[in-house]
Amino acid sequence: MTIGGVSARMAFAAPDRMAVVVPSGLDGGETPVKVSWLPGATLYARVGTLLATGLHQVDNPVFGADGHLYVTYSGSRGQEATVSIFRITGNGAREPFVHGLVNPTSMVLGPDGLLYVSSRFEGRVYRVFDDGRYEVMASDLGVACGLAFGADGSLYVGDRAGSIYRIDRNGRTETFATIPSSIAAFHLAMSPGGDLYVSAPTLASYDSVRRIDSKGGVHALNIPFGRPQGLAFDANGVLHVAEALAGSSGVYAIRPDRDPELILAGAGLVGLVFGPSGEMVVASNDSVFSFPSAA
Repeated sequence: MTIGGVSARMAFAAPDRMAVVVPSGLDGGETPVKVSWLPGATLYARVGTLLATGLHQVDNPVFGADGHLYVTYSGSRGQEATVSIFRITGNGAREPFVHGLVNPTSMVLGPDGLLYVSSRFEGRVYRVFDDGRYEVMASDLGVACGLAFGADGSLYVGDRAGSIYRIDRNGRTETFATIPSSIAAFHLAMSPGGDLYVSAPTLASYDSVRRIDSKGGVHALNIPFGRPQGLAFDANGVLHVAEALAGSSGVYAIRPDRDPELILAGAGLVGLVFGPSGEMVVASNDSVFSFPSAA
């Protein structure tokens, strides 16, 4: 088998499907796939375009108000990396953006157009200005991980010890909901309808993504995931979940009354974000890839 004219190693085969390892060095986009036992037949696969590597992502990347993509070097606990947050411009250049933040964990774009980032080491959320300077927005948030803004401007913060905090526009912090603690991080996403979705991987064989309603009621989705990570909604309001389970990592689309649909397979995926043109950017621990809109 070849992908883009390069030999590809088969990793799994069954009567109705097979999995292959995509060779490195491909340009990405719609790429021809040829199978030796089907001469003359050509299939096409969507291959991601590598945007940057040498990173350390633990949650979703973020598109800023300027259209640039923001990614992190989170590092090991207590590590202050030379560059905390990078900016990837439209022409693919990777620029240092923020220095001196310890363990930048989750990011979200605020209603003011500024970037907000949590530090799981310091238990803080920082507001980042356009020139890369930053200030403390909130503190004493435990192991601060996932971030999401509500329609009213409130910021929701996941403390992986089990609390979901809500910080209102006046800076008042309250416990909004409580769920079981996580061994890794909380990942948050706000739905178009105003419900907060949370993933929190544990040591269990399977975990559920949870929906938290506007009153703080917690409802587990009846969908088992091996290690759910980053969450994001596309332009049509469809929830997507990055699953990092070894051997079956990928991105799943979750639609009402339908089984989860695997739309992307890849190793060690931890986060994703949809861009202004409908493109999907996915992150592994050390790299980010872009996939054009399927529309």
